[in-house]
Amino acid sequence: MIGEPYAWNVTDLECTRRYACDGLGLAADHALYRGIDIDAPPAHVYRWLQQLRLAPYSYDWLDNFFLPSPRTLRARAASIAVGDRMMHVFRLLAFESGRTITLGVASRVASALFGDLVGTYVVSERGTGARLFVKVNIRYPRSFYGRAMRGPMPHLDLVMMKKQLRTLKAYAERTV
Repeated sequence: MIGEPYAWNVTDLECTRRYACDGLGLAADHALYRGIDIDAPPAHVYRWLQQLRLAPYSYDWLDNFFLPSPRTLRARAASIAVGDRMMHVFRLLAFESGRTITLGVASRVASALFGDLVGTYVVSERGTGARLFVKVNIRYPRSFYGRAMRGPMPHLDLVMMKKQLRTLKAYAERTV
């Protein structure tokens, strides 16, 4: 089993599967895995995942310009299309309606700061609820700064993703 900060709340099997982000040709320096169980139907969890079109659902003061992430489902996020901006700095690269969303960095500033990131969110059925799993592949900038980011980035991502997944879980369970 891969340990923190590279994996949080995931199984060995989840970490060995291939995901859409793995087929995008990115020679990743790190792969990060995160997961959470949610007591809501998969379709409802996926609908909340589409809300990433509007906000990051992490620490709003840090990654949403101090604006609160929407606490209710919004109609304008109900449909998504390849190319849509997600969480301000990502683009929707691919999706499987009701099941997966694959994102990549769309901002040159974010790419310069964090490197090239591609990630796939997967919603699956788990008992009477859902499982939300995320894999993120990172290729750091080829610079002194990029080499310096290799140590702290998995830890920073872990903090942000735990918050995001827990927030999506709370909203999905509250509004089911």
